[in-house]
Amino acid sequence: MDYDKFQVTDEIKLQLYKAMLKPRLIEEKMLILLRQGKISKWFSGVGQEAISVGVSSALHDSEYILPMHRNLGVFTTRKIPLYRLFAQWQGKASGFTNGRDRSFHFGTQEYRIVGMISHLGPQLGVADGIALAHKLRKENKVTAVFTGEGATSEGDFHEALNVAAVWGLPVLFCIENNGYGLSTPTDEQFRCEHLADKGAGYGMESHIIDGNNILEVYTKVNALSEAIRANPRPVLLEFKTFRMRGHEEASGTKYVPTELMEAWAKRDPIANFADYLKDNKVLDDVSESELRMEISKEIDTNLQRAYDEEAIVFSESKELNDVYLNNDFKIIEPTIHTKNIRLVDAISDGLRGAMEKHENLVIMGQDVAEYGGVFKITDGFVDAFGKERVRNTPICESAIVSAAMGLSINGMKAVMEMQFADFASSGFNPIVNYLAKTHYRWGEKADVVIRMPCGGGVAAGPFHSQTNEAWFTKTPGLKVVYPAFPSDAKGLLATAIEDPNPVLFFEHKGLYRSVYQDVPTNYYTIPFGEACLLREGDAITIVSYGAGVHWALETLDIHKQVKADLLDLRTLAPLDMESIYKSVRKTGKLIILQEDSGFGGIASDISSLVMETCFEYLDGPIKRVASMETPIPFNAELERNYLAKSKFEEALLTLLAY
Repeated sequence: MDYDKFQVTDEIKLQLYKAMLKPRLIEEKMLILLRQGKISKWFSGVGQEAISVGVSSALHDSEYILPMHRNLGVFTTRKIPLYRLFAQWQGKASGFTNGRDRSFHFGTQEYRIVGMISHLGPQLGVADGIALAHKLRKENKVTAVFTGEGATSEGDFHEALNVAAVWGLPVLFCIENNGYGLSTPTDEQFRCEHLADKGAGYGMESHIIDGNNILEVYTKVNALSEAIRANPRPVLLEFKTFRMRGHEEASGTKYVPTELMEAWAKRDPIANFADYLKDNKVLDDVSESELRMEISKEIDTNLQRAYDEEAIVFSESKELNDVYLNNDFKIIEPTIHTKNIRLVDAISDGLRGAMEKHENLVIMGQDVAEYGGVFKITDGFVDAFGKERVRNTPICESAIVSAAMGLSINGMKAVMEMQFADFASSGFNPIVNYLAKTHYRWGEKADVVIRMPCGGGVAAGPFHSQTNEAWFTKTPGLKVVYPAFPSDAKGLLATAIEDPNPVLFFEHKGLYRSVYQDVPTNYYTIPFGEACLLREGDAITIVSYGAGVHWALETLDIHKQVKADLLDLRTLAPLDMESIYKSVRKTGKLIILQEDSGFGGIASDISSLVMETCFEYLDGPIKRVASMETPIPFNAELERNYLAKSKFEEALLTLLAY
């Protein structure tokens, strides 16, 4: 291995050797503990230490790194106390996830590390968002994100690199090409000769680096980092290396040809570098032995400290309370001054007010800049706030959701416009697995609002008409808002943006330009989890939200003899069940109207909860009225009969007569 051509001081060479040796010795200890049954799983990075250590050593401590599960060297180079790592792996409180996630699935702002999730791809988009925040603040920082050659087959890889290239983001995309994705060799993963070749397709600079040569990794990454700080841009790096142990220890390596394993064993990054240092009188056998003893003692001392720590005691209240970041919500009262505007105008006003109040708020979405969005909600925003804060995006929902998370991690707020709520399926993974779970896992906020134009009645067919709130109401960690009126929409949107937790904000397209209301002109907030009682009566309780509220009002206006409590839920998570219980205890009958199809919808949960809590107060069966169990048809007559609106009147009168 050629080390001589890299100009590095002896002091740095020795530091790099020590930095590689520590994770290797930790791994050797962990493999013993694994065989003893003292840890449950281990993903080995043996043979790949030069990449983790070289990249981490080249970056500044204030710059974010997003590692994978083989990058122990990132965590040790950033000097995380070993007892905290050991406690993390044992599921103890001194770790980083309170026992809620394993191994390296965590982040820490203190050490500027953002760990992976098992789905691999989203962290690439998260790195985009972190880098975007640095670029907007003109901070001249680099963000490094790791992935394996297997994950380059994921769509998130393409989306994240494309976004980084289009936006000129200062990201180092580090591919550790270690030969196998679990047992699948590279020739069954991709057809290009080198993964670095993919950079050209994005108009992105790329390099191939010997991932087993610590001096090559360190010097090249260091030079590139300095260049990127001066001239922000993304760079794709392919590190050629090899995984010397199984994907995880239980997998083994029987699928690897013996001669291939032997060839790479000869290229061990630590053994070869130690020989080089000894040949050049930088290291000798005595100092090496002393160093090993010093590190081993540190490992044993910290391991014992982790062992001595008490096991976590389950607390239901703590578990539930940690799903969301505690939000110190403050009511901002509306003024008496109002303006009669449509729902679409109220949302635009609320968004504009938030942009004026929060200078760190960024809006992202397809066509949201000069065009103003397909519904014109951000029309004029570029003139008011500039293109850096009102950003058109490529068509890549998953990467933009992930980038929104990255903005939040790096101190910004993000509003993403999902052009149609239907398209959330293309960004589903980072919504339900990254945004929703991050605070529970390692205490990091997800200060992200995703606007979701939704709903039928507009003859838009199966892919532009869904009201898909139930995809998200069952996911702990997300908040779901669904206003029916302009004044609520404006105030609730402000609350959503103030909230540091992820919010899905549903906006019914059919109401955008058909519903008017006198709306306060100032910036104001409305608390989540408080339903609004629109009509009062003692004969029946009607519960709905979104367009369903207006369908119910129309029906009550026709049947004025019906004395009903009509509750507009306004938010679905949190859900104001207490107001529902209170009304049902008064009326004895409940009908729930939703635009979504019936099975698995919010009406089903409300019905179940009322049955469990208010059964003795009921004077009839709970009735759910929902749209048909089919996709939404395009033809106007088919759509009319599909929608729950066509069934509500008969269902209401039938239940009243029961």
